[in-house]
Amino acid sequence: MLLVPNLLFAETSKILTIYTYDSFAAEWGPGPAIKIAFEKDCECNVEFVATSNAATLLAKIQLEGSLSNADIVLGLDQNFIAEASATELFIEHQIKPSLNITWEDNFFTPYDYGFFSFIYDKTKLIKPPKSMAELIERDDIKIIVQDPRTSTPGLGLLLWIKSLYGSDAAKIWKKLNLKILTYTPGWSEAYGMFLKNEADMVLSYTTSPAYHLMYENESKYKSASFSEGHYMQIEVAGILRSSKNYKLAQKFMNFISSKEFQIEIPKKNIMYPIVNIDLPVAYQALTKPTNGLILSSGMVTKFKKDWINEWLNHLQ
Repeated sequence: MLLVPNLLFAETSKILTIYTYDSFAAEWGPGPAIKIAFEKDCECNVEFVATSNAATLLAKIQLEGSLSNADIVLGLDQNFIAEASATELFIEHQIKPSLNITWEDNFFTPYDYGFFSFIYDKTKLIKPPKSMAELIERDDIKIIVQDPRTSTPGLGLLLWIKSLYGSDAAKIWKKLNLKILTYTPGWSEAYGMFLKNEADMVLSYTTSPAYHLMYENESKYKSASFSEGHYMQIEVAGILRSSKNYKLAQKFMNFISSKEFQIEIPKKNIMYPIVNIDLPVAYQALTKPTNGLILSSGMVTKFKKDWINEWLNHLQ
């Protein structure tokens, strides 16, 4: 049964409030252009309220509950949707755009996707590892990664290891930690250290080299292609049940799959769009994984604490 928000027929504001993460809303992110494009037809104002990442987004709406000022939450990924649905703060909707990915959830709509990867400088690392197994066994590579408790990519690596090695993950962490220089709180700290040549590789996305090509005309940064596959991230948006602008929020959710929205994703969010559009030329130089690894959101929610404790127990 389709659930109806409490204030479905009492839309009193023409301000659409969207909670998202800071890089989406930043002046160099996709948010400003998307705001302008949507406001052309909606006769409304879009306001972004930003937090640091998906985990803090979920924590914010859990804290605010039904008193939240947000209409839409944009920036959770598939690893959080079971936990988010369990709060009963989101409303089911029936948007079924034609997607480049498989998607069946009715509470959240994807807006982009990507694959985690280790990035390296080809002028410094001449022989990059060709598999996760090779990275784990080599003793000549130092890497920087993010903390899975505070970072979406960090959680992605945790789930990547778990999806590949299952019950042997603890043994793998013991080996992998010998190569990890540090765990940073977020992506920007880790990537910044890598760019200062403090490590051979950094955990990021397969699309990261496209940024350097598009904005720096620099081709030396590459994504290591792993034969076992790469863990996926699918970012999503959902409407809060307490939204005072449900019809407007629904209109924005439909707008997500439009060309005007999606064209900003590869340019500014440096991720893959969910619908077929012409990608920037820089994406032609990328190697897109053919094997996308993913664990169910329900499984992640059920076992995440156990897997984080498993990782903590094997820190050096």
